[in-house]
Amino acid sequence: MRVRSTDRGQAVPLLLVAAALGTLAIVGIADLAAGALDAARARTAADAAALAGALDGEVAADRLAQANGGQVVSFGRNGDQVLVVVKVGRATARARAALELARSP
Repeated sequence: MRVRSTDRGQAVPLLLVAAALGTLAIVGIADLAAGALDAARARTAADAAALAGALDGEVAADRLAQANGGQVVSFGRNGDQVLVVVKVGRATARARAALELARSP
C-alpha cells in the first residue's frame, strides 16, 4: 500500500519567502552602510571646511566642503572661531576651528 503525501510543492513557496527576506536584509544593510559612509564623509568635509574657513573665510570653507563631496549649510564666525555645518547625502556634521597664531618666545 502506498501512502500519498500532501506536502508536495511546499519547498518553492518557502524558498520564495526566504529569498524575499534575504533581499530585504541586503537592502537594509546597504542602506545602513551608505548612511555610515555619508556620515564619515560629512565629518571629513566639515573638518576641512572649518579649518579652511578659519584661515581664509567662507568662500574657502565652501570650496573645501565641495571638494570633499559636501555642501556648506551654515557658516558662522565669532572672533577667531568658525563653526561650519556641512551636509553630505543624508548626513550632517558640524565642525569648529579657531585660528591661533603661534607666538615666538
